[in-house]
Amino acid sequence: MALLLGNGKAGRQEARLLWTANPALFTLLMGARLAGAVRRVPKLGWVVTDPVVARRILNDSDHFSMLGEGGVGDLWTQLFGPEMGGFFAGARHGELRTAARDLFTEDSAQRLVGRVQGPHHARLRERLAGGEAVDVADLARVVAGRTVGDLLGLDVPDDAAARRLFAAGEKLASLALGTEASTRLAPERVEAARALVDEITVGAREAYATAGADKVLGRCREMGLGWELARGLTTLMAIAGTETGASSLGRTVALLHNTGQQHALLADPGLLPGAVREGLRVSTPAPVIGRHVAQDADVAGHTLRAGDRVMMLTYLADNLAGPFDIRRAYVPQTRQLWFGAGRHLCLGAAIARVQLAELLAGITAAGRPFRVVSRQAARRVLVPAYASLTIRLSA
Repeated sequence: MALLLGNGKAGRQEARLLWTANPALFTLLMGARLAGAVRRVPKLGWVVTDPVVARRILNDSDHFSMLGEGGVGDLWTQLFGPEMGGFFAGARHGELRTAARDLFTEDSAQRLVGRVQGPHHARLRERLAGGEAVDVADLARVVAGRTVGDLLGLDVPDDAAARRLFAAGEKLASLALGTEASTRLAPERVEAARALVDEITVGAREAYATAGADKVLGRCREMGLGWELARGLTTLMAIAGTETGASSLGRTVALLHNTGQQHALLADPGLLPGAVREGLRVSTPAPVIGRHVAQDADVAGHTLRAGDRVMMLTYLADNLAGPFDIRRAYVPQTRQLWFGAGRHLCLGAAIARVQLAELLAGITAAGRPFRVVSRQAARRVLVPAYASLTIRLSA
């Protein structure tokens, strides 16, 4: 892994976090890092480490599907039934993305993050300036839970409720640990997952019935999407909007500290967009994206047969550009692969960028470097993240 992340402190810390969070994922990434662009791996299927090839597959919905063994949609179909599967592969998916697009623009993201997270960022600046230590990982969980609740139309009345929403989503996502070899869940895991879905969607039915058009659940109702389908989408967005967001927030702060590049950012605030882009690229909170091969396809000199499974190792693909460097120019081969590609490109991409920029702006507002007082990686989670990352401004 050091070949990708560098041999310094940043590479060691990131490798340690990945190992602690998800040993199976770490082992897969270590084994595949020298495997070439496309390689068939016994018991796993095809693995792809090249960003251009990965994007081609993610853009090819004729030959590669989210449904079936290996496709991430297979997990959601097991929890919510064939209607959810049909949504992933059908026209209604595109209709909803079109209908809700205005909720996910750069301007909308700025308003959402300012409204929901602004008070938390203000307190962050005050606490740091006053000499306090702040747990950035906890802050990330709180703002992630509050933001996804507001976006959906769920009632998240306080920080404690935001933490509960995040924790339920993290537990649900963690039930997918071990699906590298198969996306079929054991019956007991499906039962446990459905109990967590009930916890995540408490109050969602009322929101579905009453939310305005400025909320995702309100848009679902106006489109005529049934409650069960809306419930599945609520769960999907709750995980996507909390786990991946909190992961990139904490890990980018750690990368700035571990590489010493916070000093360059303090000296030149104009480097903030580069810090955001590099933080998302290097952390790649969705490190693996799976697809089912629906039809035979020729990819990079290999024939992938219908029924095969393929895993885009986006963490490796993104990190081929090199270690974290906030001065790095835009990499066209990678583009925004950390958000996926094609018809399932992450709707919340703008929100992820804006909230990370606001967090980094808050930490650097005092014009003084920070140091990491303590850190602890989350254990046995699907999305690698810090359980705690406490920082304090240097004197």
